[in-house]
Amino acid sequence: MSIQLSKIINIMESFAPPCLAEKWDNPGLLVGSPREEIQSAVVTLDVTMDTVEYAIKNKINLIISHHPVIFQKLSSLRTDTYDGLMYEKLLSHHISVYSAHTNWDSAEHGINDILARKIGLTDIQGLVPVHTDPLYKFAVYVPESHAEAVRMALGEAGAGFIGNYSHCMFSADGEGQFKPLAGTHPFIGDIGKLERTKEVRIETIIPASRLNLLLSAVRMAHPYEEPAFDIYPLVNKGKSCYIGRIGKLAQPEPARMVLRKIKRALGIQILTYAGPEDIIVEKVALCGGAGASFIGEAAAAGAQLYLTGDVKYHEAQDAVKRGLVIADGGHYGTEVISVPVLARRLQNAAKERGWQVVFQTDPTMKDMFGHC
Repeated sequence: MSIQLSKIINIMESFAPPCLAEKWDNPGLLVGSPREEIQSAVVTLDVTMDTVEYAIKNKINLIISHHPVIFQKLSSLRTDTYDGLMYEKLLSHHISVYSAHTNWDSAEHGINDILARKIGLTDIQGLVPVHTDPLYKFAVYVPESHAEAVRMALGEAGAGFIGNYSHCMFSADGEGQFKPLAGTHPFIGDIGKLERTKEVRIETIIPASRLNLLLSAVRMAHPYEEPAFDIYPLVNKGKSCYIGRIGKLAQPEPARMVLRKIKRALGIQILTYAGPEDIIVEKVALCGGAGASFIGEAAAAGAQLYLTGDVKYHEAQDAVKRGLVIADGGHYGTEVISVPVLARRLQNAAKERGWQVVFQTDPTMKDMFGHC
Protein backbone atom coordinates (compact mmCIF):
# COMPACT_ATOMS: atom_id res chain seq x y z
CA MET A 1 0.00 0.00 0.00
CA SER A 2 1.41 3.40 -1.01
CA ILE A 3 1.27 6.63 0.99
CA GLN A 4 1.19 10.22 -0.23
CA LEU A 5 4.57 11.93 -0.11
CA SER A 6 3.12 14.93 1.75
CA LYS A 7 2.56 12.69 4.79
CA ILE A 8 6.18 11.52 4.75
CA ILE A 9 7.27 15.15 4.44
CA ASN A 10 5.24 15.96 7.58
CA ILE A 11 7.25 13.33 9.48
CA MET A 12 10.56 14.59 8.09
CA GLU A 13 9.65 18.15 9.08
CA SER A 14 8.91 16.96 12.61
CA PHE A 15 12.39 15.38 12.72
CA ALA A 16 14.16 18.31 11.01
CA PRO A 17 12.00 21.48 11.03
CA PRO A 18 12.72 23.57 7.90
CA CYS A 19 12.92 26.75 10.00
CA LEU A 20 16.20 25.45 11.46
CA ALA A 21 17.92 25.59 8.06
CA GLU A 22 20.56 28.23 7.40
CA LYS A 23 19.49 31.04 5.04
CA TRP A 24 21.91 29.91 2.34
CA ASP A 25 20.65 26.32 2.43
CA ASN A 26 18.17 24.60 0.09
CA PRO A 27 16.38 21.78 1.95
CA GLY A 28 12.91 20.37 1.28
CA LEU A 29 11.20 18.64 -1.64
CA LEU A 30 13.55 19.32 -4.55
CA VAL A 31 12.25 16.85 -7.16
CA GLY A 32 8.70 15.58 -7.53
CA SER A 33 5.24 16.41 -6.20
CA PRO A 34 3.91 16.19 -2.62
CA ARG A 35 0.91 14.35 -4.13
CA GLU A 36 3.11 11.51 -5.39
CA GLU A 37 2.20 8.07 -4.04
CA ILE A 38 5.26 6.46 -2.42
CA GLN A 39 5.82 2.70 -2.20
CA SER A 40 9.41 2.60 -0.95
CA ALA A 41 12.22 4.99 -0.10
CA VAL A 42 15.99 4.98 0.21
CA VAL A 43 17.85 7.23 2.68
CA THR A 44 21.30 8.47 1.71
CA LEU A 45 23.94 11.11 2.39
CA ASP A 46 24.40 12.23 -1.24
CA VAL A 47 22.24 11.68 -4.31
CA THR A 48 24.64 10.19 -6.86
CA MET A 49 24.10 8.42 -10.16
CA ASP A 50 24.65 5.14 -8.30
CA THR A 51 21.85 6.05 -5.88
CA VAL A 52 19.50 6.87 -8.76
CA GLU A 53 20.34 3.67 -10.65
CA TYR A 54 19.77 1.66 -7.48
CA ALA A 55 16.38 3.31 -7.01
CA ILE A 56 15.39 2.60 -10.61
CA LYS A 57 16.50 -1.04 -10.43
CA ASN A 58 14.62 -1.65 -7.17
CA LYS A 59 11.48 0.34 -8.09
CA ILE A 60 12.08 2.90 -5.32
CA ASN A 61 10.29 6.19 -5.95
CA LEU A 62 11.59 8.38 -3.10
CA ILE A 63 15.15 9.35 -2.18
CA ILE A 64 15.70 11.14 1.14
CA SER A 65 19.15 12.76 1.27
CA HIS A 66 21.14 14.90 3.67
CA HIS A 67 22.94 16.98 1.05
CA PRO A 68 20.50 18.76 -1.32
CA VAL A 69 20.44 17.30 -4.82
CA ILE A 70 19.91 20.86 -6.10
CA PHE A 71 21.94 23.40 -4.15
CA GLN A 72 22.75 26.33 -6.42
CA LYS A 73 20.31 27.96 -8.83
CA LEU A 74 20.17 26.11 -12.14
CA SER A 75 21.18 28.19 -15.18
CA SER A 76 20.64 25.29 -17.57
CA LEU A 77 19.45 21.69 -17.57
CA ARG A 78 21.57 19.80 -20.08
CA THR A 79 21.38 16.04 -20.20
CA ASP A 80 24.96 15.77 -21.47
CA THR A 81 26.19 16.69 -17.97
CA TYR A 82 26.35 14.44 -14.90
CA ASP A 83 23.73 16.38 -12.94
CA GLY A 84 21.49 17.01 -15.94
CA LEU A 85 21.39 13.33 -16.85
CA MET A 86 20.70 12.44 -13.21
CA TYR A 87 17.78 14.89 -13.05
CA GLU A 88 16.40 13.46 -16.29
CA LYS A 89 16.49 9.94 -14.87
CA LEU A 90 14.81 11.05 -11.65
CA LEU A 91 11.98 12.76 -13.53
CA SER A 92 11.50 10.11 -16.22
CA HIS A 93 11.22 7.38 -13.56
CA HIS A 94 9.00 9.50 -11.27
CA ILE A 95 11.52 9.43 -8.40
CA SER A 96 11.04 12.23 -5.87
CA VAL A 97 13.91 13.67 -3.82
CA TYR A 98 13.57 15.28 -0.39
CA SER A 99 16.61 16.74 1.41
CA ALA A 100 17.17 17.75 5.04
CA HIS A 101 20.52 19.53 5.38
CA THR A 102 21.45 22.14 7.99
CA ASN A 103 18.03 21.70 9.61
CA TRP A 104 18.98 18.04 10.25
CA ASP A 105 22.37 19.19 11.57
CA SER A 106 20.78 21.45 14.19
CA ALA A 107 17.69 19.39 14.96
CA GLU A 108 17.24 17.74 18.33
CA HIS A 109 18.19 14.06 17.84
CA GLY A 110 19.71 15.02 14.48
CA ILE A 111 23.20 14.44 13.08
CA ASN A 112 25.18 16.04 15.90
CA ASP A 113 23.24 14.30 18.66
CA ILE A 114 23.68 11.00 16.82
CA LEU A 115 27.42 11.66 16.47
CA ALA A 116 27.74 12.59 20.15
CA ARG A 117 26.04 9.39 21.28
CA LYS A 118 28.03 7.33 18.78
CA ILE A 119 31.34 8.34 20.38
CA GLY A 120 29.99 7.80 23.89
CA LEU A 121 29.42 11.31 25.21
CA THR A 122 27.12 12.03 28.14
CA ASP A 123 25.61 15.28 29.47
CA ILE A 124 25.29 16.43 25.85
CA GLN A 125 24.65 20.16 25.33
CA GLY A 126 24.40 22.47 22.34
CA LEU A 127 27.61 24.17 21.20
CA VAL A 128 26.67 27.23 19.10
CA PRO A 129 23.16 28.76 19.29
CA VAL A 130 21.82 29.38 15.80
CA HIS A 131 18.07 29.70 16.19
CA THR A 132 15.40 30.34 18.80
CA ASP A 133 12.09 28.66 18.03
CA PRO A 134 9.32 31.27 18.52
CA LEU A 135 6.25 30.26 20.51
CA TYR A 136 2.60 30.65 19.54
CA LYS A 137 -0.63 30.39 21.50
CA PHE A 138 -3.04 28.15 19.60
CA ALA A 139 -6.77 28.08 20.39
CA VAL A 140 -9.31 25.87 18.62
CA TYR A 141 -13.08 25.52 19.01
CA VAL A 142 -14.39 21.95 19.02
CA PRO A 143 -17.77 20.28 19.59
CA GLU A 144 -17.80 18.47 22.94
CA SER A 145 -17.98 15.06 21.25
CA HIS A 146 -14.54 15.51 19.65
CA ALA A 147 -12.72 17.56 22.29
CA GLU A 148 -10.65 14.67 23.63
CA ALA A 149 -9.63 13.51 20.14
CA VAL A 150 -8.42 17.02 19.31
CA ARG A 151 -6.53 17.27 22.63
CA MET A 152 -4.72 14.03 21.81
CA ALA A 153 -3.90 15.27 18.30
CA LEU A 154 -2.48 18.51 19.73
CA GLY A 155 -0.29 16.62 22.18
CA GLU A 156 1.00 14.17 19.57
CA ALA A 157 1.87 17.09 17.28
CA GLY A 158 4.18 18.51 19.97
CA ALA A 159 1.92 21.14 21.53
CA GLY A 160 1.74 21.95 25.22
CA PHE A 161 5.38 21.71 26.35
CA ILE A 162 6.10 23.95 29.35
CA GLY A 163 9.43 23.11 31.00
CA ASN A 164 9.42 19.41 31.83
CA TYR A 165 5.65 19.11 31.38
CA SER A 166 3.93 18.00 28.17
CA HIS A 167 0.30 18.12 26.94
CA CYS A 168 -0.32 21.38 28.85
CA MET A 169 -3.69 22.80 27.74
CA PHE A 170 -6.62 24.83 29.02
CA SER A 171 -10.26 24.20 28.11
CA ALA A 172 -13.39 26.32 28.54
CA ASP A 173 -16.97 25.48 27.62
CA GLY A 174 -19.05 27.82 25.50
CA GLU A 175 -21.52 28.09 22.66
CA GLY A 176 -20.54 28.24 19.02
CA GLN A 177 -22.67 29.83 16.29
CA PHE A 178 -22.52 29.47 12.50
CA LYS A 179 -24.68 29.32 9.37
CA PRO A 180 -23.67 26.77 6.69
CA LEU A 181 -23.85 28.38 3.23
CA ALA A 182 -24.50 26.79 -0.15
CA GLY A 183 -21.86 24.26 -1.18
CA THR A 184 -20.87 23.32 2.38
CA HIS A 185 -21.17 19.93 4.04
CA PRO A 186 -21.80 20.75 7.72
CA PHE A 187 -21.06 18.21 10.44
CA ILE A 188 -23.78 19.86 12.54
CA GLY A 189 -26.78 21.86 11.29
CA ASP A 190 -28.46 22.50 7.94
CA ILE A 191 -27.52 24.68 4.99
CA GLY A 192 -28.98 28.15 5.26
CA LYS A 193 -30.02 27.82 8.89
CA LEU A 194 -28.34 29.49 11.86
CA GLU A 195 -26.93 26.84 14.20
CA ARG A 196 -25.86 27.06 17.84
CA THR A 197 -24.06 24.21 19.55
CA LYS A 198 -22.04 23.50 22.67
CA GLU A 199 -18.32 23.76 21.97
CA VAL A 200 -15.06 23.63 23.90
CA ARG A 201 -12.27 26.17 23.44
CA ILE A 202 -8.94 24.35 23.80
CA GLU A 203 -5.79 26.44 24.00
CA THR A 204 -2.15 25.46 24.21
CA ILE A 205 1.32 26.61 23.11
CA ILE A 206 3.26 25.38 20.11
CA PRO A 207 6.77 26.17 18.76
CA ALA A 208 6.86 27.65 15.27
CA SER A 209 8.77 24.64 13.97
CA ARG A 210 5.77 22.40 14.71
CA LEU A 211 2.94 24.75 13.79
CA ASN A 212 2.29 23.30 10.31
CA LEU A 213 2.35 19.77 11.72
CA LEU A 214 -0.14 20.83 14.41
CA LEU A 215 -2.50 22.38 11.84
CA SER A 216 -2.48 19.17 9.80
CA ALA A 217 -3.17 17.10 12.92
CA VAL A 218 -6.06 19.35 14.00
CA ARG A 219 -7.70 19.20 10.58
CA MET A 220 -7.55 15.42 10.66
CA ALA A 221 -9.02 15.12 14.17
CA HIS A 222 -11.60 17.93 13.96
CA PRO A 223 -15.05 16.97 12.61
CA TYR A 224 -15.77 20.35 10.96
CA GLU A 225 -14.76 20.90 7.34
CA GLU A 226 -13.65 24.43 8.35
CA PRO A 227 -12.29 24.30 11.94
CA ALA A 228 -12.22 27.66 13.71
CA PHE A 229 -8.89 28.44 15.38
CA ASP A 230 -6.74 31.39 16.46
CA ILE A 231 -2.94 31.71 16.43
CA TYR A 232 -1.23 34.36 18.60
CA PRO A 233 2.52 35.15 18.61
CA LEU A 234 3.95 35.13 22.14
CA VAL A 235 6.67 37.20 23.79
CA ASN A 236 7.69 34.13 25.82
CA LYS A 237 11.13 32.92 24.75
CA GLY A 238 11.13 29.63 22.88
CA LYS A 239 13.68 26.85 22.86
CA SER A 240 17.14 27.55 21.42
CA CYS A 241 18.56 25.27 18.74
CA TYR A 242 22.26 24.69 18.30
CA ILE A 243 24.79 23.65 15.70
CA GLY A 244 27.39 21.29 17.17
CA ARG A 245 27.41 19.58 20.54
CA ILE A 246 29.65 19.30 23.60
CA GLY A 247 29.60 16.51 26.15
CA LYS A 248 31.59 14.59 28.71
CA LEU A 249 33.42 11.29 28.45
CA ALA A 250 32.51 8.52 30.88
CA GLN A 251 35.94 9.09 32.41
CA PRO A 252 38.85 11.43 31.57
CA GLU A 253 41.47 9.81 29.31
CA PRO A 254 44.59 10.82 27.38
CA ALA A 255 43.82 12.20 23.93
CA ARG A 256 45.54 9.26 22.19
CA MET A 257 43.05 6.84 23.79
CA VAL A 258 40.06 9.04 22.97
CA LEU A 259 41.16 9.36 19.35
CA ARG A 260 41.43 5.59 18.96
CA LYS A 261 37.96 5.10 20.41
CA ILE A 262 36.49 7.73 18.08
CA LYS A 263 38.12 6.06 15.09
CA ARG A 264 36.64 2.68 16.07
CA ALA A 265 33.21 4.15 16.81
CA LEU A 266 33.00 5.85 13.41
CA GLY A 267 34.41 2.84 11.58
CA ILE A 268 36.79 4.99 9.54
CA GLN A 269 40.20 4.05 8.13
CA ILE A 270 41.96 7.29 9.00
CA LEU A 271 41.41 9.87 11.74
CA THR A 272 43.65 12.88 11.18
CA TYR A 273 44.43 15.01 14.22
CA ALA A 274 46.60 17.81 15.51
CA GLY A 275 47.59 18.63 19.08
CA PRO A 276 49.26 16.90 22.03
CA GLU A 277 48.43 13.19 22.46
CA ASP A 278 49.05 13.20 26.20
CA ILE A 279 46.55 15.92 27.15
CA ILE A 280 43.78 14.59 29.42
CA VAL A 281 40.39 14.86 27.72
CA GLU A 282 37.25 15.27 29.81
CA LYS A 283 35.04 17.24 27.42
CA VAL A 284 34.65 16.69 23.67
CA ALA A 285 33.02 19.17 21.30
CA LEU A 286 31.92 18.16 17.83
CA CYS A 287 30.24 19.26 14.64
CA GLY A 288 29.51 16.77 11.88
CA GLY A 289 30.52 17.67 8.34
CA ALA A 290 32.53 20.88 7.97
CA GLY A 291 32.73 22.61 11.36
CA ALA A 292 36.18 24.18 11.55
CA SER A 293 34.57 27.62 11.79
CA PHE A 294 33.48 26.71 15.34
CA ILE A 295 36.97 26.02 16.72
CA GLY A 296 36.80 29.16 18.86
CA GLU A 297 33.43 28.18 20.33
CA ALA A 298 34.69 24.67 21.12
CA ALA A 299 37.68 26.07 23.02
CA ALA A 300 35.56 28.67 24.82
CA ALA A 301 33.11 25.96 25.92
CA GLY A 302 35.91 24.14 27.76
CA ALA A 303 36.49 21.23 25.39
CA GLN A 304 39.91 19.61 25.25
CA LEU A 305 39.17 17.84 21.94
CA TYR A 306 37.11 18.96 18.94
CA LEU A 307 35.84 16.47 16.35
CA THR A 308 34.71 17.64 12.92
CA GLY A 309 35.57 17.23 9.22
CA ASP A 310 37.15 19.12 6.31
CA VAL A 311 39.81 20.75 8.51
CA LYS A 312 42.43 22.85 6.71
CA TYR A 313 46.09 23.14 7.75
CA HIS A 314 45.89 26.64 9.22
CA GLU A 315 42.59 25.86 10.93
CA ALA A 316 44.33 22.99 12.70
CA GLN A 317 47.10 25.39 13.72
CA ASP A 318 44.51 27.75 15.18
CA ALA A 319 42.94 24.92 17.21
CA VAL A 320 46.28 23.84 18.67
CA LYS A 321 47.14 27.43 19.61
CA ARG A 322 43.87 27.53 21.55
CA GLY A 323 44.87 24.41 23.50
CA LEU A 324 42.61 22.01 21.58
CA VAL A 325 43.29 18.64 20.09
CA ILE A 326 41.42 18.75 16.78
CA ALA A 327 40.33 15.53 15.08
CA ASP A 328 39.22 15.34 11.44
CA GLY A 329 36.94 12.35 10.88
CA GLY A 330 36.07 13.51 7.38
CA HIS A 331 32.91 15.11 6.11
CA TYR A 332 31.52 11.71 5.12
CA GLY A 333 32.70 9.88 8.22
CA THR A 334 31.11 12.29 10.69
CA GLU A 335 27.75 12.41 8.89
CA VAL A 336 27.08 9.02 7.31
CA ILE A 337 26.39 7.45 10.72
CA SER A 338 23.10 9.38 10.81
CA VAL A 339 21.70 7.71 7.67
CA PRO A 340 20.73 4.31 9.13
CA VAL A 341 19.37 6.05 12.24
CA LEU A 342 17.08 8.24 10.12
CA ALA A 343 15.96 5.24 8.03
CA ARG A 344 15.02 3.35 11.22
CA ARG A 345 13.14 6.33 12.64
CA LEU A 346 11.16 6.72 9.43
CA GLN A 347 10.40 2.99 9.35
CA ASN A 348 9.21 3.09 12.96
CA ALA A 349 7.01 6.11 12.22
CA ALA A 350 5.51 4.30 9.23
CA LYS A 351 4.84 1.20 11.32
CA GLU A 352 3.11 3.26 14.03
CA ARG A 353 0.77 4.67 11.37
CA GLY A 354 0.11 1.35 9.68
CA TRP A 355 1.86 2.35 6.45
CA GLN A 356 3.35 -0.36 4.25
CA VAL A 357 6.19 1.87 2.99
CA VAL A 358 9.73 0.48 3.26
CA PHE A 359 12.62 2.80 4.21
CA GLN A 360 16.14 1.48 3.63
CA THR A 361 19.71 2.74 3.78
CA ASP A 362 21.44 3.39 0.46
CA PRO A 363 23.91 0.50 -0.07
CA THR A 364 25.78 2.47 -2.76
CA MET A 365 27.01 5.17 -0.35
CA LYS A 366 30.76 5.69 -0.23
CA ASP A 367 33.23 8.36 0.78
CA MET A 368 34.46 10.64 -2.00
CA PHE A 369 38.00 10.07 -0.75
CA GLY A 370 39.95 6.82 -0.83
CA HIS A 371 43.19 6.01 0.98
CA CYS A 372 46.34 4.24 -0.18
